[in-house]
Amino acid sequence: MQLQKEGKEPAAVPAAGGSRLRGLFGKMDMRAYTMVGALILIWVLFGMLNPTFLTSRNLSNLFTQMSVTSILAIGMVLVIVAGHIDLSVGSIVGLTGGMAAILSNWLELPAIVVILGTLAAGAVLGLIQGWLVAYKMIPAFIVTLGGMMVFRGVLMGVTESMTIPVSDPVLALLGNAYFAPGFGIILGVAAVALLLWSAFTKRRSRKKYGFVIAPLGLDIAKVAGLSLLVVVFVALMNNYKGIPFPIIFVIVLAAIFYFLSTKTTFGRHIYAIGGNIEAARLSGINIKRKSMLIFVLSGLLGSIAAIVLTSRLASATITAGNMAEMDAIAACVIGGTSLMGGAGTVIGAIIGALVMTSLDNGMSLMGLESFWQYVVKGSILVIAVWLDISGRSKGVR
Repeated sequence: MQLQKEGKEPAAVPAAGGSRLRGLFGKMDMRAYTMVGALILIWVLFGMLNPTFLTSRNLSNLFTQMSVTSILAIGMVLVIVAGHIDLSVGSIVGLTGGMAAILSNWLELPAIVVILGTLAAGAVLGLIQGWLVAYKMIPAFIVTLGGMMVFRGVLMGVTESMTIPVSDPVLALLGNAYFAPGFGIILGVAAVALLLWSAFTKRRSRKKYGFVIAPLGLDIAKVAGLSLLVVVFVALMNNYKGIPFPIIFVIVLAAIFYFLSTKTTFGRHIYAIGGNIEAARLSGINIKRKSMLIFVLSGLLGSIAAIVLTSRLASATITAGNMAEMDAIAACVIGGTSLMGGAGTVIGAIIGALVMTSLDNGMSLMGLESFWQYVVKGSILVIAVWLDISGRSKGVR
């Protein structure tokens, strides 16, 4: 405190000098940047093995495929950061997707009613589980494992194990529409402008409060690199049909939950709970309410993913969402979220989802048998957890 009063830099700041390389969109540490490099290598490798992989059409399909995993991973990050786990999100996707199909096909309700009803159902399912975890002190693993089986069973019961088609044109657009190329250009310009604004604001804020400022050249290179990725993404998508609508869901939700997790009291409380629950309790944080709320948000995001998946497949099936919870957890862990709680970012989870989907897509194009795909994905997940534990044991965050 004395150092702050004298206008000097806190002692902890120099120790964080390595954090200068962190990204503009959150606490993307070197591990996240490493994952970006690994993603590029994966793309180059699959592009060499199968030229179809790097075509605009395939990459557009890849980004569309990753949307469901990304949406689930965004919610899973908060759950894991708080020190919990949610094994039920895949079944929530299946059940709420089935409800959407029933409301649309059997009851012939308007699309807006179907969407609102589906979102409400997902939030309620999350609320029930969150209440059991937070107020009845039942471990989240048990509650959500039970929820996974209960929700899947209810889905089979209400749909009578049948595939229910969805023909509403409005719902069909949510998972299959593409934005015109002009919209992609506008989105790209806006993204680059946001990068520049973020870099300028961050430098000005750190200078104002006397913190270490990264070299100007480093910030310029960082913004230039991210801007290049934005331009390449927009160009590739526009070269096919335009930006897929599901990706807009991912971008909007990622922005909302990035802000929620890093710029609000709620987000700081979630990290505090996961980092040291006893300290969080002593500091006056309402742990039960916050814990319940993260499960509500997870259920809500599960229902959004269900709408996207049901729309993309134009039907609801009893197998929808199978193993989706595992893909979401893997995406979070690969993206730097610690299963021990207290560490993880939304952007990292998105990178992890893209890595997982790229592996699925590339191995499918190569014609690898499904058992090899499971072996590769499972091995990468174990390695990611090992790196997290190894890093923590060495004091690396």
